[in-house]
Amino acid sequence: MAFKKFIIRSYEGHSDRAKVEDLERRCKVGPSESVLDTMGDPMCRIRNSPIYIMLVAEMENELVGVIQGLIKMVTVHSHPPKDMAKVGYVLGLRVSPHSRRNGVGSSLVERLEEWFSSNDVEYAYMATEKENHASMNLFMEKFCYTKFRTPTILINPVNNHLFEISSDIEIAMVKVEEAESLYRRFMGSTEFFPSDIENILRNKLNLGTWVAYLKGDSDFGLDGKVPNSWAMVSVWNCGEIFKLKIGKAPLSCMLLTKGWGLIGRMFPCMKLPTLPNFFSPFGFYFMYGVYQEGPFSGKLIRGLCKFVHNMASRSEHCKIIVTEIGGRDDLIHHIPHWKLLSCEDLWCIKALNNQGTNKFHEFSNTQPPRTLFVDPREV
Repeated sequence: MAFKKFIIRSYEGHSDRAKVEDLERRCKVGPSESVLDTMGDPMCRIRNSPIYIMLVAEMENELVGVIQGLIKMVTVHSHPPKDMAKVGYVLGLRVSPHSRRNGVGSSLVERLEEWFSSNDVEYAYMATEKENHASMNLFMEKFCYTKFRTPTILINPVNNHLFEISSDIEIAMVKVEEAESLYRRFMGSTEFFPSDIENILRNKLNLGTWVAYLKGDSDFGLDGKVPNSWAMVSVWNCGEIFKLKIGKAPLSCMLLTKGWGLIGRMFPCMKLPTLPNFFSPFGFYFMYGVYQEGPFSGKLIRGLCKFVHNMASRSEHCKIIVTEIGGRDDLIHHIPHWKLLSCEDLWCIKALNNQGTNKFHEFSNTQPPRTLFVDPREV
């Protein structure tokens, strides 16, 4: 059977917005069949990046596919010059269910990679769920992407009960200038650290940066001083630009939700955490730039997580707190999360030019670092 003809072109907001939103609703994502509600702005996930593009596939006046891409400079170890590389991130690939296996997805990826190359991008990379076999087959088998990193996505529900923070922990919000200085000083060499960290910290979606230290270390930040033990986190409000809705959940999750709620109503004195309703649209906070140092830093991280939870519990629409860390990061032992909700992500990468190709084998086969900077603009 002959493929129907389609064209690839740039997204046009005034005429394509409703069509893209309809396509998003028809393309449920992942095993849970999650639905992304962009609240009238299909480009919301890339609009805060330095350089970005959205492409659509059109067939007989119908939008049958969409893809997004962004470009930025990040830290890549042993990459000239100065351990920095220009990378392109592939995201938001959607193909209408009735137009799949028609070459639409492949054509969108090809055109996006051409745009990357025209902007001197050295590496293209993408992230997907390990269970998304269709995506893995497309990128790894057809386009020769290679498995690169396996970050862990940690998810913790927000409930109505406020957590008590240890009385010997001091938590302070720092100014943007100080936050930038701390990040460049302590996380600047972290893999995929963005060169424009100041733009992230100044973005309206960034709720702030907080540091935690033991009481008595009141000279924190003076003349660049930091205590023996301290921790830091920033918070990004994803709920301001899009909402999520779970279309289908595993039976175990549904039984847990119903049973947990029943026990809570029968025994209110137990003050059990409240499980959110994931089947109606909800927003979430994303914790990023999580850093710890010193013998008591684990305790300080836990204190910061409680602080962020208490902040989220005062928000009407924030139902979960999400963070993403390196697969070997010790932070997993200190950041509260539900294993039932959390999962492992998969990053795949591909060299696009000669300079990238020369370093690619070394780059993709190195031992994964313990820490990894996940840009909140790509969530």
